Amino acid sequence: MRVLILGGDGYLGWPTAMRFSAKGHEVSVVDNFSRRRWHEAQGTDSLTPIRPLEDRVAAWKKVSGMGIAHYVGDIEDGEFLEQTVIDTRPEAIVHYGEQPSAPYSMQSRETAVETQYTNVIGTLNLLFAMRDHVPDTHLVKLGTMGEYGTPNIDIEEGYIEIEHNGRRDTLPFPKLPGSLYHLSKVHDSHNIHFGCRVWGLRATDLNQGVVYGIETDETALDERLCTRFDYDEVFGTVLNRFCVQALIGRPLTVYGKGGQTRGFLNIRDTLQCVELAVANPADRGEFRVFNQFTEQFSVSELAELVRESAAEVGYEVHVEHLENPRVELEEHYYNAVHTKLLDLGLEPTLLGDELVKSVISMVERHRDRIDASHIEPHTTWKSGREAETPVS
Repeated sequence: MRVLILGGDGYLGWPTAMRFSAKGHEVSVVDNFSRRRWHEAQGTDSLTPIRPLEDRVAAWKKVSGMGIAHYVGDIEDGEFLEQTVIDTRPEAIVHYGEQPSAPYSMQSRETAVETQYTNVIGTLNLLFAMRDHVPDTHLVKLGTMGEYGTPNIDIEEGYIEIEHNGRRDTLPFPKLPGSLYHLSKVHDSHNIHFGCRVWGLRATDLNQGVVYGIETDETALDERLCTRFDYDEVFGTVLNRFCVQALIGRPLTVYGKGGQTRGFLNIRDTLQCVELAVANPADRGEFRVFNQFTEQFSVSELAELVRESAAEVGYEVHVEHLENPRVELEEHYYNAVHTKLLDLGLEPTLLGDELVKSVISMVERHRDRIDASHIEPHTTWKSGREAETPVS
């Protein structure tokens, strides 16, 4: 199969490219290296040293004997993206090519506009290129569980059956995103749904939880193939931050009460999910939604798990509650359905089994690269005078 991966230099995009290449698919990747530039502008970097894309592709060729074609450009440039689609004629497109950080989107008007423009316009350009040149191609787009927010009802997989004034219909599940980044992903979902309903495109929206880990079968082959590990307050995940704090003797910083609950999955399971979606495509005109995670944890539960796991390898860790820089419910109901990928054959990897072996041990290997000055929160969701008060 011909597979085009947008964002193929990224945390998930690069391992996905190698996985499909290893399975014998003809893989092409697109990237403009914006993630690297955003980090440079913030004064941050991946904990793991990552090679330039050309070096990665060359290393993969040497290790596996398989080639990966790479295109450098912006998907917000409609002509560039259209020509790439024409050149590669993909049968499946995996779309990771977006600004992925909620804090980044909330830093300023400029970063909010950049996030919305990058994500929404890039996806619109892709939909038009698909409509005009490869209308039968299956789009697998990385969404986020954050599109749903935290409603006080069970979260279904994309759709909900509603009865109103004696009539019934199945409609998209209501979205209550908590940042301008998550709102951009909602816009993406609506635009892709439109493309399926009106143009007959086919798409699968993978509403993914928080991903952890960096090791896959392919990255383990050679250190030049490793993917990134972000732990800073802008691009890092809460789990990554906790693991780094544990190893440098810092308290684990829980925002607010710590009852915020989210779905989590291992990077190996992300690759499984994308493979399953590509191997079992949506029908023409179908906009399919899978909730992509394997376990649910509150922030406090996650902190305790990290504390216990760090203690197993000799680190004494404390937990500290900070004033929450975000505007979110800190105690809430959360129960999200996630059965469709399991029905397709997903075999979950559990966080407790992986934490010490994979994440903490990796942080130990690269602890000399930790920059502790970028761990504490500086971005705030609050406005006006509230925003002038630094987070304690």
